[in-house]
Amino acid sequence: MRLSSFYPVLATTRIAQSRDFYTTWFGFEIVFEADWYVSLRRPGADGEPDYELALLDPTHPTIPAGFGKPVQGLVLNFEVDDVDAEWDRLVKTGGLHAELELRSEDFGQRHFIVADPSGVLVDVITEIPLPRLSEYSA
Repeated sequence: MRLSSFYPVLATTRIAQSRDFYTTWFGFEIVFEADWYVSLRRPGADGEPDYELALLDPTHPTIPAGFGKPVQGLVLNFEVDDVDAEWDRLVKTGGLHAELELRSEDFGQRHFIVADPSGVLVDVITEIPLPRLSEYSA
């Protein structure tokens, strides 16, 4: 199988608010928009691939019976060059609520988490060096 595209589609009853969240804060652009579906794309830099995300009304008839529920329990990871700068831009200056405060993890990430209007968690991450084993011995 050869994929020509792959992207998450978030089932949400808050399409307009979610669209505005991703376009305002994360640089996505609207590719297609209807009252029940929005296709978003974030152009990649310097020859990198574009990133895509879509929003879908879970009550739309294209969703099979019994599956028309809003997204739940999803975390989107956004890896960035400078998580501290994004913390300042999104939380300190932008006023987004942090679901998880900026912190460094022993498993090699510095990150924080915000939530989109539908409750999807957005984990903004920069990889950091792992602690040396000597730092664990007392």
